[in-house]
Amino acid sequence: MDRKKAVRVRRIKIGLLIGYIIFLAGSFLLGFEPGEQIGMNFYIYSRTLLIMMPAVFLLIGMFEVWVSRETIEKHLGAESGAMGYVWAVLLAGTVLGPLYVALPIAHSLFHKGARLGIVFTYLGAAAICRVPMTAFEASFLGIKFTAVRFLVSLPLVVISAIVLERYLVTTGYTITEQK
Repeated sequence: MDRKKAVRVRRIKIGLLIGYIIFLAGSFLLGFEPGEQIGMNFYIYSRTLLIMMPAVFLLIGMFEVWVSRETIEKHLGAESGAMGYVWAVLLAGTVLGPLYVALPIAHSLFHKGARLGIVFTYLGAAAICRVPMTAFEASFLGIKFTAVRFLVSLPLVVISAIVLERYLVTTGYTITEQK
């Protein structure tokens, strides 16, 4: 991206942020209820994020240090076979909190040698089979519903991860590091 385009994109982002802040301030000053609700939701989400992220970063740091590249390559790498997908689903089940908690771990898994399809499986499974979410779902909708949802969704996650990995590998797509 050339410099002029980067400056233009930055100005657009800053303009949108300023517009959002003006909208929220105006909503609270004028009593515009949908805008007030948007502002309160933003505040609650931001507070939750700020409370949770230090613990998340600490856990991710410990994962980076304590789990060796050889362990990841052995269990989630190119030679892991079908068990790699099982390990990815089991690891994804331990994710606590929203899905954005799983993203840094997926990044770490990829850079430690996990196959791309297994990383995709981890992300998909983290979205659908976190233990706290599953317990909550089973208590309200029943164990039968939860079991059927798992039996339908987990194979679809694995199949789509395999298909996406094969497509990206055959097209020669590579993930590049950003500055």
